[in-house]
Amino acid sequence: MSTAMKGIQSLFNRKYVRQIDLLRDKRLPSLRLSWCGSRVRLIRCQDSRSGAFESERREPSRSQAQAVLTPVSDTTAPATKKRVFTFGKGRSEGNKGMKSLLGGKGANLAEMASIGLSVPPGLTISTEACQEYQRQGMKLPEGLWEEILEGLKSVEKDIRAFLGDPSKPLLLSVRSGAAISMPGMMDTVLNLGLNDEVIAGLAEKSGERFAYDSYRRFLDMFGNVVMGIPRSSFEEKLENLKAAKGVKLDTDLTAEHLKELVELYKNVYIEAKGERFPSDPKKQLELAVKAVFDSWDSPRAIKYRSINQITGLKGTAVNIQCMVFGNMGNTSGTGVLFTRNPSTGEKKLYGEFLLNAQGEDVVAGIRTPEDINTMKICMPEAYKELVENCEILERHYKDMMDIEFTVQENRLWMLQCRSGKRTGKGAVKIAVDMVNEGLVDTRTAIKMVEPQHLDQLLHPQFENPSAYKDKAVARGLPASPGAAVGQVVFTAEDAEAWHAQGKSVILVRTETSPEDIGGMHAAVGILTARGGMTSHAAVVARGWGKCCVSGCSDIRVNDTGKVILVGDKVIREEDWISLNGSTGEVILGKQALAPPVLSADLETFMSWADQIRHLKVMANADTPEDALTARNNGAEGIGLCRTEHMFFASDERIKAVRKMIMAATPQQRKAALDLLLPYQRSDFEGIFRAMDGLPVTIRLLDPPLHEFLPEGDVDHIVAQLTAETGMTEDEVFSRVEKLSEVNPMLGFRGCRLGISYPELTEMQARAIFQAAVTMSNQGVQVFPEIMVPLVGTPQELGHQVLSIRNVAKTVFSEMGLTLSYKVGTMIEIPRAALVADEIAKEAEFFSFGTNDLTQMTFGYSRDDAGKFLPIYLSKGILQHDPFEVLDQKGVGQLVKMATEKGRGARPSLKFSGELALTEDDKQVGICGEHGGEPSSVAFFAEAGLDYVSCSPFRVPIARLAAAQVAA
Repeated sequence: MSTAMKGIQSLFNRKYVRQIDLLRDKRLPSLRLSWCGSRVRLIRCQDSRSGAFESERREPSRSQAQAVLTPVSDTTAPATKKRVFTFGKGRSEGNKGMKSLLGGKGANLAEMASIGLSVPPGLTISTEACQEYQRQGMKLPEGLWEEILEGLKSVEKDIRAFLGDPSKPLLLSVRSGAAISMPGMMDTVLNLGLNDEVIAGLAEKSGERFAYDSYRRFLDMFGNVVMGIPRSSFEEKLENLKAAKGVKLDTDLTAEHLKELVELYKNVYIEAKGERFPSDPKKQLELAVKAVFDSWDSPRAIKYRSINQITGLKGTAVNIQCMVFGNMGNTSGTGVLFTRNPSTGEKKLYGEFLLNAQGEDVVAGIRTPEDINTMKICMPEAYKELVENCEILERHYKDMMDIEFTVQENRLWMLQCRSGKRTGKGAVKIAVDMVNEGLVDTRTAIKMVEPQHLDQLLHPQFENPSAYKDKAVARGLPASPGAAVGQVVFTAEDAEAWHAQGKSVILVRTETSPEDIGGMHAAVGILTARGGMTSHAAVVARGWGKCCVSGCSDIRVNDTGKVILVGDKVIREEDWISLNGSTGEVILGKQALAPPVLSADLETFMSWADQIRHLKVMANADTPEDALTARNNGAEGIGLCRTEHMFFASDERIKAVRKMIMAATPQQRKAALDLLLPYQRSDFEGIFRAMDGLPVTIRLLDPPLHEFLPEGDVDHIVAQLTAETGMTEDEVFSRVEKLSEVNPMLGFRGCRLGISYPELTEMQARAIFQAAVTMSNQGVQVFPEIMVPLVGTPQELGHQVLSIRNVAKTVFSEMGLTLSYKVGTMIEIPRAALVADEIAKEAEFFSFGTNDLTQMTFGYSRDDAGKFLPIYLSKGILQHDPFEVLDQKGVGQLVKMATEKGRGARPSLKFSGELALTEDDKQVGICGEHGGEPSSVAFFAEAGLDYVSCSPFRVPIARLAAAQVAA
């Protein structure tokens, strides 16, 4: 007999399939295991005196043995309008492939029953029934109640106990369960079916204390969940009774105490609702089903779905299940566990157990649970069975599982299983270990790690996030992940000065501007009161892998007084605060940090991702340091080098830029640009050196010129520029007036600058080519690509291409060396996408700037959209912030159309460097913020793009997202 078959036969021999007997009635039918083709079934034996399971004489083949670990039912949802699905006794009408219809909980209960685990029998009402209920004005759809009662009969028949029957009482749990787990967001009712008549029968069979403990729990939960009575009304009665009886713990209350409490709880219904507790068990069930359906649209459930961007679900399923009891004395208990440590990934059971308790006691924290190992000592047989179940479930689901269970009088019952949530460290280790154990292949392992898991691994995190919950005073947008601890400063200058003194600072601004760049770089974290996920602070911080919380409307920043006001709290300069860039929390004081640790497992895991993916991953990097970080994170080149960021690197540079801006003649402008040339050349040399052998795409100057001017009122700006340039105040004022624009983002920027001031394009091109030749002479492989921004017509690009090529000829002649290079463009104006075939005649490559393309397609100002986008998202007008997640139906279609048009007109759109493709290959990419967003990356891969470019710290995430598309 094979090992797999021995395990299965052991499973059945250990009575996993026999169901609960609330009445301690031991008369159970005899069943046998029957192989039928590739399926396994449980068949009732003729001889009901035998309680053992027998397998048929025929030994199954290997494929048959494996079949028992697959669903008995089809993996597709039934075509009929069936709304109630039963499970129990080794059979079920559902399976794990039906999550959209049965919810995650219902699908997994059905699956566990199918493979023979000890699951209390029950039924699941589908999510489609919930959808019908919502559409019909919160009324049960016609015929549904009759279907529920029919399913209930099946459960009653299975266990020979009946709802509302005092002599053979059946108690039920009624639980929610959506297709995507929403822990604690919807409602549950336990111990349903109790009333004064049933409690007498239950007390006679199971003891008075147990019976009345169950009754008071039911009255409390039903009153709160179904009748809307505040839980505090019941808690008050409980606490008063304990005080009167001189006891501290619920477990110290006697049966007589609990009887008294039950009467007090009944009175709460009359006091709060003016009506008696509904004693008819079937009425209780109907009301509970409606309450669970209603909880789908509860404020907390709606908020949870909004925060976690859960859309497209039909509603919640309702799971009605035979109750099992962990509160029947010291031979009973309840617990929750993970089959592996969710924090570290260690292959060891990780969980908690409570003796003589129900599941709500563990979840609600009413009592402090023990480590799962406690169960090994007090219930060795049940623990051994639990360990076997964990192994079976891991082999079956091929994942780390989160399990809820109850032990009733030494009998183990499995109540729920689902894929366990885990940390980034745990996710990577579990994926690698499961490949090494032969449980999954590398393609499956790639899908077991979520992109946000890598975010955790690449940024510092707090050692213990639960420790600071009472000190969290505000919450903004989680703009750039990680954690930061520092002293508050309010200006970029102070941030730089304090950093130079070795201090750890957090820069707090109402909003940041490019002029704050030095202080932002010096700070360990950035906090802004305004701005969205793609605000200046957010974009820059993500590019550096720096923690940032933006758009924190809970705070008011007083720059003059150098204080932050949060409600009635005042945070002053030099005060310590902590930021959680992964959650958006602002925390008082210094919280302990854990540095990122890149393990050997992560290296192994990412090597699998790189083998599987087809999409290349580049980086947006503006300095040699950024470029080196990008390369170390696995970037295959620079997809966007923004030259304007270099201008803020020092006072000398910004002053030279301002002289260029203020110049009245081309000669004055050229003199100022000559001062900038060596700085630009030096930066390009450093980037080429860092990216030796890989392509580097450099974008010419793009932003409006006013962004380089000082901040403040006009008088302050004029005074500063007068001092820096030597011009008169009248000259400066006149020039500033000419530079002012009504809508600068649609004004004098991008290629319009280079066309109007050709000496600007010439200086930048000269710096690039001189740096490329210099590095090439030093043995560095250089593959420069020059990208012209904000092109809307082929004539604009043609003008700039001609200028760039003339400079190249001159530099190559002067330096005595000719290099290969490319000139291409950013497609970031909708018109450019529409005429991409014409533009492709001038461009050797396309790179989509999806930030501006989104802005111009929607007509949303990125800087102002924060005023209305949250409203749009809350009302469902938009499903996602289009600056975070690509708008696939609008912007995405422009990307696809431009790609097809461009390749149709110029088949040789291709890449350069050691990654060079053949002349028949085409290369088109994207360099906007969407390049590091997983669902957007998936779209780009499916749309046929060849690369994405994102911030250096998001490169591993893009590599993983690209692999998951291909896996």
